[in-house]
Amino acid sequence: MDLFVVIALLVIISAFFSYLNARFIKLPGTIGTVLIATIVSIIILVVDKLDPSTAKYLTTLAKNIDFSKVVLNIMLGFLLFSSAFNLDGKKLKKEMRPVFMLSTLGVILSTAIFGFLLYYVAPLFHIHMPLIYCLLFGALVSPTDPVAVSAIVKNSKLPAHLETIISGESLFNDGVGLILFVIILEITDVGEKNIEASKVLVLILKEVLGGIITGAIFGYLAQRLMKSVKDFQTIVLISLALVMGLSVLATIFEFSIPLSVVTAGLFAGSHSINQDSKERSHEALEKFWQLVDEMLNTILFVMIGLQLINLPFVNNYWVTGSISIVMILIARWLSIMLPLTFLRQSLKVNYSNINVMTWAGLRGAISIALALTLPDTPYRHLILSGSYFIVIFSVIVQGLTLNAMINRSSRHIE
Repeated sequence: MDLFVVIALLVIISAFFSYLNARFIKLPGTIGTVLIATIVSIIILVVDKLDPSTAKYLTTLAKNIDFSKVVLNIMLGFLLFSSAFNLDGKKLKKEMRPVFMLSTLGVILSTAIFGFLLYYVAPLFHIHMPLIYCLLFGALVSPTDPVAVSAIVKNSKLPAHLETIISGESLFNDGVGLILFVIILEITDVGEKNIEASKVLVLILKEVLGGIITGAIFGYLAQRLMKSVKDFQTIVLISLALVMGLSVLATIFEFSIPLSVVTAGLFAGSHSINQDSKERSHEALEKFWQLVDEMLNTILFVMIGLQLINLPFVNNYWVTGSISIVMILIARWLSIMLPLTFLRQSLKVNYSNINVMTWAGLRGAISIALALTLPDTPYRHLILSGSYFIVIFSVIVQGLTLNAMINRSSRHIE
C-alpha cells in the first residue's frame, strides 16, 4: 500500500472516530478514540474470520503500518517536544526531587518488582517465562507514557503539584526505561555471563549525556533563532526543524531521542521568545504545538486500537494480560511507596497521594512499540499481548476512573 494512501486512510479514520466520539459517545477524546478503535478492530477480526474480503482494506492498512518505527522514530519526538514545551518550567523545578526519583529509581524498582512477581506468580497459571524475559517485560511497561499521561491528566481534577509530578515523571522516565530495555535485551542475546559492565556504562553515559547535551545545545540555538525574528511562520519552521533534526541526530549517534527532545522542549518552552508587549509569538507557538499534540494523539491512539488486528493471538493469551495488569499496578504502587518511605522528608510527597499517583501512571504506545521490536522468541507473543492488555486497560479503565479516584481521595490528597 502506498505511503500517502496509508497516511490518508489513517487521518480519515481518525477524523471519523473522533467525530463519532465527539458527537455521540462524548468520552474524553483519547479514551473515546481508543475505545472505538478497539471495538472496530475486534469486529474486523470477527468479520475477517467469517468473510476475509469484507475487512481486507483495514486489515491491509494495519499490516502496512510499521508501528514501532512510526512511534519511536517519527511521532515520539513531536509528542514529547510538545509536552515538554508546554510544561510549566517553574512548577517542574519546584517538584524536581520527586520527579527525578520516580523517573529513575521508581522505574528501576518497578521493573524489578514486576519481573520477580511475574516470574513467581505466572507458573501458578501454567505460564512459564525465564526471569530475564520477565524483567524485559517489566522494562517495557514500567515507564509511564507521556502521551497517554498528558492526554488524560490535562482533563483530570488532579491538584496542580501532583499533575506536575506525574507529567514531569512521564517525560523523563522514557529515557530510563529505554536504556533498561536495551541493556536487558542485550543480556538475553549474549547471556548474563558475557555482558560487560564497561559496555553497559558506556551505553548509559552515551544515551543519557549525549541526549541531554545535544538537546540543550540545539534547544538553546533554536530558542535564540526564534527570538531573533518576528515572522511566525519562520518560528514554527525552526521549532519543527529542531524536533526533526534532533530525532535524526539521536538516531545516527545513538543518543536517547526522548531525553534530547524533552531537554530541548523544556529549554525552549521555559525561555520566552516574545519580542515586546505587542508580540505574542511564544503563546501562539504553544497553541500550535498543542494542536499538533492533539492531532497526533488521536492518530496514535487509533493506531493502537488497530494494532489488535495484528494480534490474533491475544485471545489465547488473555490470562497473561490479566496477570500483567495486576502485577504492573502492584509494581507501580510499591515503586512509589518505597522511595517515599525512605526519603519522605526530602521528597515532600504525602502518603495519601500514592493511590492517585499509581492510578494516574498510564501506559501507552511506547510499550507496544518496544514490544514489537522484540526478536522472534517463544516469549515474544506473551510479552506483546501482555503489553497490549496493560495499555488498553490503562487508557480506558484507569483514564475513565481517574477522576473518581481523585474525588474519593480528595480529603486526603495534598
